[in-house]
Amino acid sequence: MSTKAGTVWPEGVGKRVLDQVDSTNEEARRIAPGLLGPTWILAHRQTAGRGRRGRAWADPKGHFSATLVMRPSEPPARVALRSFVASLALYDAFVMATGRADAFSLKWPNDVLLNGGKVAGILLESAGLGAQVGHFAIGIGVNLIDAPEGAAIEGRAVAPVSLAGETGLYLTPEAFLDLLAPAYARHEATFTTYGFAPIREAWLARAARLGEVITARTTRAEHTGRFDTVDEDGNLVLSTTSTRVVIPAAEIFF
Repeated sequence: MSTKAGTVWPEGVGKRVLDQVDSTNEEARRIAPGLLGPTWILAHRQTAGRGRRGRAWADPKGHFSATLVMRPSEPPARVALRSFVASLALYDAFVMATGRADAFSLKWPNDVLLNGGKVAGILLESAGLGAQVGHFAIGIGVNLIDAPEGAAIEGRAVAPVSLAGETGLYLTPEAFLDLLAPAYARHEATFTTYGFAPIREAWLARAARLGEVITARTTRAEHTGRFDTVDEDGNLVLSTTSTRVVIPAAEIFF
């Protein structure tokens, strides 16, 4: 079917739009057992949204809060690579909306930057037993109209910005979803057909601070070095003064 944005909604993908919910990722968990195919859940308001590491997920007026839930039959490590698929889809949706490819970049592992500020974030959650993923949820938050207040931002984190504030473009959550869902479907098709290699290449072409010095903070240590690449498993690769460090998960600071 055609979307409001003039694109085509992906075939076989469901859509649920809710006025209010505790969390779109929680709603994904609830509906996952009965799914017949991938489904987008969009909420106009979340009462208990959350971000990475259990942090509160700011939900200002006009915020885009949505989750894509699916039931992939793949090993967990491969399923998790869809964070890069989602990042590319967000990038494409923003560029389609604004026509400004140079203004956007992708921050490892799960953020999208606009003019250097954080405009969108991704939260991945899964459930299952052992090597089998029961369901997989890609939660996405986008500052369409407003950005969180300064008090809600960690001291060293990238400052948040909004799409409207930086570009003057006002989009409704539904209009943005109508851009995002087809973009995701295109990159998902590439991923399932050709694997991670073309996704990785496309992501690196849009990566923020590639080749520059950044800091990666894990739960155990902090590493500062040159951002060399993302490897074939999606890990961050840094060259420090003493060694080459491969990092599967971290907070990144510029």
